[in-house]
Formats: sequence, structure tokens, C-alpha cells
Amino acid sequence: MSFLSAILDHKRAEVQRCRESVPIEAMPPPALPARDFAAALGKPGVSVIAEIKRKSPSRGFMAEHADAAKIASSYDRGGAAAISVLTDQHFFGAASDDLITAKRATSLPILRKDFIIDPYQIHQAVHMGADAVLLIVAVLNDSRLSEFVRLAGELGLQTLVEVHTEQELEQAIAADAPIIGVNSRDLTTFAIDPKVCQRLRPFIPADRLAVAESGIQSQEDVSRLADAGYDAVLVGRALMEATDPARRLEQLTGRVLTKRGTQG
Repeated sequence: MSFLSAILDHKRAEVQRCRESVPIEAMPPPALPARDFAAALGKPGVSVIAEIKRKSPSRGFMAEHADAAKIASSYDRGGAAAISVLTDQHFFGAASDDLITAKRATSLPILRKDFIIDPYQIHQAVHMGADAVLLIVAVLNDSRLSEFVRLAGELGLQTLVEVHTEQELEQAIAADAPIIGVNSRDLTTFAIDPKVCQRLRPFIPADRLAVAESGIQSQEDVSRLADAGYDAVLVGRALMEATDPARRLEQLTGRVLTKRGTQG
């Protein structure tokens, strides 16, 4: 069984338990107003979505006892444009309140990163305080993807639609995804191929925001992706393993000031 299959099997059971425990109609309204995720990524320069992630299925814990508030604050100081919060508890070690804790600690927009397979999770994201949700094309068929993009918008959430192949990119474009993330990681094996981002970027329409994901470890990586035309990068492990996440974030971005290949 692949990593992805195992995650999805567990996620289906998890969603069912959550629905039975707290139905959609019983969810309270969000504690904090929504923030503009797309606007944060669209500012001049290569924007960084800094991720709060305690562990990964392939490599285990990197920060088991991380304080979400402290990390969010450090990302804010380091110049992040937005924060991604892994909310999966079983495979990624999240605490149930990580997302709202991070949002209360910063003014940055917050992305809920999880394996969204059911409309219930989109309603749940609103309740958690998310400003945007990750939608992974590999786990959604065409009709579901379009449905979820539309539902998120109706609920006041923005979407980051993640792809790994040319076919998935075509699906994301067809679903009118305004923000498209290219993940260098193959979710079936968790192997990373940096060439994926380079290969797919020319096919992302100019009117969409483009985000590069996974395997970003150095300022050279960020510069290379800026040169390729990415509007933003999503960085997790390199920051979570750092003793000073704010300083590490500054080191990663360096002086990459403008998109489309210009550095200062």
C-alpha cells in the first residue's frame, strides 16, 4: 500500500467520526475574520508560505513538541507571507488546535494543509479559522475538484490546488483554480523530483498564482524557482528543523526581491 492510499483510508474513517461527533450545523462560526491569502502571495518578490509540520510519514518527527504560536510568530518576524498548518494528527503529528493557535499569534493568512476528500472538511476549515485550504488533484476527480473550489469560495475560503503531473495541471486549470501549487513530491512514494516544478511552470496560465512545493532547502533553490517564474514557495522541513526559524527563513529568501528571475 502506498503512503497516499494509507493516508486516504485513515482519512475517510476520521472524517466519518468527526461528522458524527460534530455535524456541520453544530459548528460555531470562526473565531477570527478571514485574511486574504492570494493577496499575500501576489505581492512583489517571491512570497514564502512557511509551514508548521511536526512530522512526516516518510521521515518521522522533526519537531514533536513544537509550539505553534512561537513558530508562527517567528515566521512572521522572518518575513513569511503566509503560514501553512498541517492539521492531520495521525500521520503528521498535528495538535487539534494548531491552526487557530497559529492564527491568533500572527496577522498572516493561514492555509489549512490536509487531505481534503469531503465537503465536511471545508466547513471544518472555516470553523478552525483557516483562510485557505489545500486541494490535492491526485485525491479528487474532476467533478469533486470543481465542487470543492466552488464550495470553498462560497464559504469565504481561498484554495491552493496542488498538482504533480501535466494531467493534474490540466485538471486544476479546468477547475478554474486561481492558485496552483506544483508539488515536487510524488505522494504515492514521497520521493522528490525537483525537475517537476521546472517542467510544469511554463504551462501555468499567466493569470494564476504559481506556488512551488517540497524539497526547498536553500537560497539557491528559492532563486532557481524565482527564475522559473514562481510567485511563491512553500517551505516546511528546512524551517521546522532550524533552531532559529526566523533567521533560517531570512537565509532562504536572501535578497530575492522580484519575480520572473530578477534578484537584488
